[in-house]
Amino acid sequence: MSRILLLAVAVLAVVVVVRTASYRPEPVAPPGPGASLDLDGDAVIARLGEAIRFRTVSRQPPAGIDEAEFEGFLRWLRDTYPAVFAELDVARVGGYSLLAEWPGRDPSARPVLLAAHYDVVPVVEGSEAAWQYPPWEGRVADGYVWGRGALDNKNAVVALMEAVSWLLARGERPARTVYLSFGHDEEVGGEAGAAAVVERLQGRGVNLAWSLDEGSFVYRDIFPGVEVPIATINTAEKGSLTVRIVASAEGGHSSMPPRETAVGRLARALVALEDHPLPGGLEGLPADTFDAVAPHMPWLPRALFANRWLFGPLVERQLADLPFANAMLRTTTAPTMLAASPKVNVLPPEAVATVNFRIHPRDSVEGVVDHVKQRVAGEHVRLEVVDGNPASAVADSGSQGFERLATAVRAEYGDLVVAPGLLVAATDSRHYGRIAENAFRFNPMVVTQAELSGFHGTDERIGIDGLLAGVRTYIRLLRTL
Repeated sequence: MSRILLLAVAVLAVVVVVRTASYRPEPVAPPGPGASLDLDGDAVIARLGEAIRFRTVSRQPPAGIDEAEFEGFLRWLRDTYPAVFAELDVARVGGYSLLAEWPGRDPSARPVLLAAHYDVVPVVEGSEAAWQYPPWEGRVADGYVWGRGALDNKNAVVALMEAVSWLLARGERPARTVYLSFGHDEEVGGEAGAAAVVERLQGRGVNLAWSLDEGSFVYRDIFPGVEVPIATINTAEKGSLTVRIVASAEGGHSSMPPRETAVGRLARALVALEDHPLPGGLEGLPADTFDAVAPHMPWLPRALFANRWLFGPLVERQLADLPFANAMLRTTTAPTMLAASPKVNVLPPEAVATVNFRIHPRDSVEGVVDHVKQRVAGEHVRLEVVDGNPASAVADSGSQGFERLATAVRAEYGDLVVAPGLLVAATDSRHYGRIAENAFRFNPMVVTQAELSGFHGTDERIGIDGLLAGVRTYIRLLRTL
């Protein structure tokens, strides 16, 4: 028996080694050397700094916006890029969003849409001193452009305008019609901006071959041991569900609490949700992402991914311990807001938690609501649905649009991994996808793990080299159209 066992172990080891050895990156024809693009880098960098100085902040409704800042930004855009406004048909939509049409040479070719948004999230009051450079100054220092909007998403607005201006200056025009859409309310859902743009295009009977909006980046140093950059072109984004969990109990004075309080019941409900997340798994789109990245990993993790038939549960447990990877595997559960007693010695008759779920494409809004009800609903705990949006459709990573994006990125960056991915946040693409055969989400600019911490946070910044590479990638992409 021991010999049979040893033989089985030896055979298994050979299978693992052979499969690992053959689990290598797929050969990709090396791109030809990209044509030199003579950008005025200093001017591009300075213009992003100027854009950041406009405090185009979207606040959660019913709070309003500072209309003067939004008007000022739109005037600046027109003054800074006069050729775009002179040669493209540019219209304001939904109040402060812009839609520009660049007619192509071939009217029979289906158009594409390139999008970005210029509204930004607030800087947390009192946190300004924690920034290395003031968040609204647009300072250029230490190899970065600093400030709110540098990553999300004025960088893309400026980069697209720079790319189109560069091509116009050289008399170039795309074969197919290109639309540019710059939203003003993406950070609060895009209902007045991107949604209105889509309605206008629908009214014209426009059906897009594909759209490109913000999403992932060209990542460096994201996965330990992976030395090549990774361009994750998101082909889908998660949906969102927000619910309120309301626990009730007898109120009164805190000196005579009942056996179960509303706060205690609410706490147990939240623990039950966190202890029983929705099922996940390395399949579908997340599997496609890791199958593109894992062959570039060191030998041991590569062996685990190459032999998921054997190590699958271990791989999934390890990934579930990493917040960014766990978010790719499943619908996530995040309690975000709590409300109970207004006073220290008052027992509240109700305690309320707001919980946000980011819905994986495999799940539905209705299915997540049923899951929550099964875990928490009862005689003293009820569920109230605030709002819900399903996950997007999954775009085709074998389509011409994806290949054009991949070609443009490789022409700029050379040897790198291009992989389809799942965006765990929400973008205006959930609107654009209504009129696009495929909706992609990708920023063609380099970021590192350290720089990602500034996304909606402190010290938001973008590397100068990454910004300029993004402009050049947009130029190359537009030339392929």
